[in-house]
Amino acid sequence: MPVYLYDIVGSASIGVYSLATDKMVIVPRLVPLKKAERVAKWLNVKLVHTSIGGSVLVGAFACANSNGILLPSLVLDEEINSIKSVFDGKIKVMETKRTAYGNMVLANDYGAIVDPRLKDSEIAMVSETLEVPAVRGEIAGLPYVGSLGVATNKGALVHPLVKDEERKILEDVLNVPVDAGTVNCGIPYVGTGLIGNSYGGVAGSMTTGPETFIIEHALDVVR
Repeated sequence: MPVYLYDIVGSASIGVYSLATDKMVIVPRLVPLKKAERVAKWLNVKLVHTSIGGSVLVGAFACANSNGILLPSLVLDEEINSIKSVFDGKIKVMETKRTAYGNMVLANDYGAIVDPRLKDSEIAMVSETLEVPAVRGEIAGLPYVGSLGVATNKGALVHPLVKDEERKILEDVLNVPVDAGTVNCGIPYVGTGLIGNSYGGVAGSMTTGPETFIIEHALDVVR
């Protein structure tokens, strides 16, 4: 089954705690290694078993695609080295007061939608690091786009109240079809309860059968 159900540190909000691309998955060190390796196997990528800034909130703090990764200034040298041991893309430490770049950027290998409150200089760094166009946008009228959706190179799933004009921008920038749905029994903040890449998806353990069906089609990982 291409979409697996999972929890991290007893929570179904797995998107807050982990991050996946077509090259790697980052799972916090607090998760037992064997359990973390299972996620890497499901997504057919290499595992980075580390925290970010000493925190388990990997998915909230970091954003990545196959080309690069954005990290907050609180990241530790040993954590950067853990990422470097697996990932040969660009690694950018964002020297700003902002930390939750995982909540502020929704990206795949084709484009990035960013929180409209980011400064031009920050958006330029996002674009340079991820090697994609970065465009300001909202989902359901809300700015924290990274927590409102998940995008892979095959499709995207976002908040069910996404507006038509927002969907068009998302599809134009990310260059994939965009569907709407929920995770974890009705949670509209899709990015908090789902990670995925071109090979599969991992959703929070409270995600229902109908939600899983929509995720499979949205990310184009139908069996």
